[in-house]
Amino acid sequence: AVLAKMRGFTDRVRSGAWKGHTGKTITDIVNIGIGGSDLGPVMVTEALKPYWSQLRPHFVSNIDGTHLYEVLERVDPERTLFIVASKTFTTQETLTNAKTARAWLLDALGADDAAVAKHFVALSTNATEVAKFGIDTENMFEFWDWVGGRYSLWSAIGLSVACVIGMDHFEELLAGAHDMDEHFRTAPLAENLPVILGMLGVWYANFFGAETHAILPYDQYLHRFAAYFQQGDMESNGKSVNRKNERTDYATGPIIWGEPGTNGQHAFYQLIHQGTRIIPCDFIAPIESQHSMGEHHAILLANFFAQTEALMRGKSADEVRAELAALPADKREQLVPHKTFPGNRPTTSIVVQRLTPRTLGALVAMYEHKIFVQGIVWNVNSYDQWGVELGKQLASKILPELAGDAPVSSHDASTNGLINLFKSRRRTKR
Repeated sequence: AVLAKMRGFTDRVRSGAWKGHTGKTITDIVNIGIGGSDLGPVMVTEALKPYWSQLRPHFVSNIDGTHLYEVLERVDPERTLFIVASKTFTTQETLTNAKTARAWLLDALGADDAAVAKHFVALSTNATEVAKFGIDTENMFEFWDWVGGRYSLWSAIGLSVACVIGMDHFEELLAGAHDMDEHFRTAPLAENLPVILGMLGVWYANFFGAETHAILPYDQYLHRFAAYFQQGDMESNGKSVNRKNERTDYATGPIIWGEPGTNGQHAFYQLIHQGTRIIPCDFIAPIESQHSMGEHHAILLANFFAQTEALMRGKSADEVRAELAALPADKREQLVPHKTFPGNRPTTSIVVQRLTPRTLGALVAMYEHKIFVQGIVWNVNSYDQWGVELGKQLASKILPELAGDAPVSSHDASTNGLINLFKSRRRTKR
């Protein structure tokens, strides 16, 4: 039912049947959310940019007003539709940004609250708060309350994606995920991709002491892929208490990071090749490029193959000496230690035919199931995130303390000092 409702809505917006308050069609979609309500839609819309239609997507997540300001500077209030994504419709960052966007819209249009329903829709399970905001609950898209943010891409949270690439392509994304779900459910363990990836990660983390894991896509459209799985992996398995409520005495989830190739080669591959830490790496590349421009893709893939070979084989001291044979012996021996590569650095190569909605869906689902596998092995609950609570609780206490000029003394010396420095130097007094 929700997918059908999403199709009807996206078709109206994309066809121009949906009109703003002044009767103009929509040209810009602004998704306001944070965490899983932002990272997934951002990653997928960027990855599937070749499938964009006439609608321009924008994403606002940070409570820093600069983020919202920069987006509002680029859009026309008469032609902008805001999608407010918050399961509870009480998330501080999302609601603060949404309320500021609403005030901007009404001021720019010189309209009353009735205009809100033409320019705002909600992705939420809290109809009461959605209605209070001024959004027509007919334009509220629900999803199961047990769906965690980092796994919500496949639900109504993907509405901004569907608006931009079209519902047919969004359903192809879902189909690709379903393909991988079925593979994970039915494939023998020795041939099961998420199981293999998950167990390799456990092997590296718990038997070789690897503390980080790099995701290195050799496709510019996947430039947000590593950032997406920073949340997906670290919020899921970044735990030190197991499902029996006991402290673990072994390593669990690694630090996830990465950048697209070949940018990373000119930034941090030095450490991967010759540093003192073992860093397992996933290399991801398409056989076919979305844009064939001269030799670009061949050069890209040559680097993809070369890096994985180099990390595996390394370069021996004898190979370096042969390479530097023309140099005097003393100079050659000085350089040998620096130009030797130890090799035996772990990599996994993931090759797809072409980055399509279906391929991307399968790729994302593969990593989701990998995270699940590792959570089972480490015996942690991959579906809670208590670690995000403490900072939010302290922020709610500190916020009222920032009003006025009186010095604060209720925290530790460091925090008191920082808050009082801010209060003494801000230009606008409250």
